[in-house]
Formats: sequence, C-alpha cells, structure tokens
Amino acid sequence: MRNQKEDRRSQRTRRLLHQAVLALMQEKRYDSITVQDIIDRADVGRSTFYAHYQDKEDLVNSHLQEILDDLSQPLVDATPNSRRLLPTLALFQHVRENQSLFEAMSGGRGLDLLLEKAQIYWRKQLVTDLQARLGNEQKSAALLSLVGSYFTGTLVIFLKWWFEYRPPYSPEQMDDMFRRMAMPGVEAILGKVESG
Repeated sequence: MRNQKEDRRSQRTRRLLHQAVLALMQEKRYDSITVQDIIDRADVGRSTFYAHYQDKEDLVNSHLQEILDDLSQPLVDATPNSRRLLPTLALFQHVRENQSLFEAMSGGRGLDLLLEKAQIYWRKQLVTDLQARLGNEQKSAALLSLVGSYFTGTLVIFLKWWFEYRPPYSPEQMDDMFRRMAMPGVEAILGKVESG
C-alpha cells in the first residue's frame, strides 16, 4: 500500500513540475527559466525537484519524451499494411492543437531542444521500421541511417519553417507537401516504400 501511495505522490510531483515548466515557457524565454522559477511555480521544495530530476534540461527532456511517445503512438498502433513512415500527420495536427506551447518554446532554446531530441528519436524509430519493412532485402545500416537522417531532417526543416513563417496551411496540407518532397528521395534510394 505504501509503494502505491509513494508512486502516486511521485507521479503527482512530476506532473506539477511538467505543468510548471510548460506554463513558464509560455510566459518567458526558456533560457531565462531557472530551477527556482520552476519549484516556485510547482510549489515543491528544491530537494523534491532534485529527487526527480538532475536539472531543468532533465525535466524538459522527460516531458519531451512523453510528447514524442504520444506522437508516435499512431505508428505503434497501425497495422503493418497501413503503416506510414512516421506519424507525420499526427505530428502536424498535434503542433496545430498546441500552437501556443510551441510558440512559447520558440523563445530561447526550447524549440531547438525539442526538435533535436525529436530528430534523434524519429531517426531511430524510422531505421528500425525500415529494417522490418525491407525484410530480406539487404540494405546496409549506414544507408538506412542516411535515409533516416534525410527523412527526419526534412521533417524538422518543415516544422521550423511552419513555426517561423506561420503560413495558413492546415496540418493535412503540411503533411501532404512534406510527403511529396520527402518520399521521392527515400524511394529513389530504397525502392518503393509504403508511405501511407
């Protein structure tokens, strides 16, 4: 019983800290947010903060990992015949639904941190997926890594462009433009790969 209570308390504390840093990121530049700002907003002690996280970046990385896991769930849930190379439409939709958060993150280094982490995460996921799709076809790990870097790098460029210029394109339009640009390069190197 005690472990359950401690686990719930730990989850509650983590949730409070995540909410605090997100709220602060909507108010001021990421670079100017301090651990003291976060613990004041979350109303927790410094020792409690450090019992869960090493520093501000560790807290933000933890929350970014949750966001990335949520964004990737459609890929995990998809059947093999209908799977897309990464759930990019879900990503563009998530960004649109949480536009104020992403705009807040664009001040300071928050957005760059998210996109750097996202690209690494998505590249690993994509390479694993490509290996499974290609099955017996022999493609070198280096070639798959190159394709993963190309595809996810292009996605990051699209996201940065969407943040910076704020064009009136819907998530569906962004996803369509991205796939029209990215998939021919992937298919030129690997052959026809289902893109969704």
